[in-house]
Amino acid sequence: MEEVYNFINKQLNLNEIDSIVIGVSGGPDSMALLYIMNQFKEKIGFKIICAHVNHNKRKESDDEQKKLEKYCNDNNIIFESIKIENWGDDNFHNEARTVRYNFFEEIVTMYSARYLMTAHQGDDLIETILMRIVRGSTLKGYSGFSRIVNKGNYILVRPLITVTKAELEDFDNRNNIWYAIDSSNNEDHYTRNRYRHNILPFLKKEDPNVHKKFLKYSTILLENSEYIENEANKYFNKVFNNGNLNIDKFTQLEKVLQNKIIYSILEKIYGDDLFVICDAHVELIFNLINSNRSNSIVHLPNNLIVIKSYNELVFTYDDEQTDEYEIEISNIVSLPNGKIIEKVSDSSDTSNNTIRLYSGDISFPLYVRNKRNGDKIEVKGMNGTKKISDIFTDEKIKTSDRNSWPVVLDSENNIIWLPGLKKSKFDKKISQEYDIILTYR
Repeated sequence: MEEVYNFINKQLNLNEIDSIVIGVSGGPDSMALLYIMNQFKEKIGFKIICAHVNHNKRKESDDEQKKLEKYCNDNNIIFESIKIENWGDDNFHNEARTVRYNFFEEIVTMYSARYLMTAHQGDDLIETILMRIVRGSTLKGYSGFSRIVNKGNYILVRPLITVTKAELEDFDNRNNIWYAIDSSNNEDHYTRNRYRHNILPFLKKEDPNVHKKFLKYSTILLENSEYIENEANKYFNKVFNNGNLNIDKFTQLEKVLQNKIIYSILEKIYGDDLFVICDAHVELIFNLINSNRSNSIVHLPNNLIVIKSYNELVFTYDDEQTDEYEIEISNIVSLPNGKIIEKVSDSSDTSNNTIRLYSGDISFPLYVRNKRNGDKIEVKGMNGTKKISDIFTDEKIKTSDRNSWPVVLDSENNIIWLPGLKKSKFDKKISQEYDIILTYR
């Protein structure tokens, strides 16, 4: 923990007029950070604001909020909180992250805070880097996250990035610091938890200080990313203007600059929602640029469409209702709902987002289209068929999403997959014989 204390003491230049917002869940990491910063507060005299988001997902949440508020009151720390009453239909972790940071920024503004601190630690960095590598990302994305980020009107700081969760739990226990345990952290249906439970123990067994190796890796990537970004910025406005990319000028640049410019465009459009974009989406954009067809289109998440019109690539939004579509499945298919279906060579996923097929059981080519009246599927593990419309009802799919939801079928119109929802009798177990793997993301 000495590294943490030295970083705060020597790098942040804290003074008595500062206000510092700390995002605190009540878990062992954030409680350790709150305790440490309270020690500095007692010496220096600055103001601490504890910002807590009650996700309202567990029965213990309200009680934990009360205990955290009492801790703050006992230590002369300002307590601000928000309770989420209703969640949308999106990925929970992505939505929760957006809610948290929007709330944190509100509190930063309210108190004119100089710093926003979060309790991300070394294990979190390893998990984030590995998840980005598997999913695909940018050079900056592969670096995970930075210890210090200048956000313009405030500075985001992650002081605990050099220590592990085990070190923080030990610190809490030695100092009799109260903390809550989130039982959902034990559930392996969350992607991050699978990395945490299955991969991190192996890496730590190989090297107990592996988190420091990942931090060095992150730092090197960030330095290189910053250099490439500065170079790409010299050309950005020359090739992209008012939502249009000049293809002739763009293709004259080095590939590394092209890639950075595409991600910069997407970052401008998506902002904090950039996590919905993966490298397969970017590959589709490059396929569009290099296509011989003068007029073609790619669908991206959140209703964004990219249109190739002769020498220009136009980034715009599709506000019209989805028409009927039918697309032959090649290596990657861009869908009107912004998702993709991709053929992959290997996958350990067994959810409804992945299907394994044996070519001898089905007729080619395979197609993906939206629902048609009367569509039925022989659901794996069930006798007989079930209407697609009934599955939508059972799964509580919003009416607005049903028109564009993909349905995968073979050339004899056998529905073999309802991506993300149901697989058919044609799906194979990992232990069985198969030669095709399709993923939906």
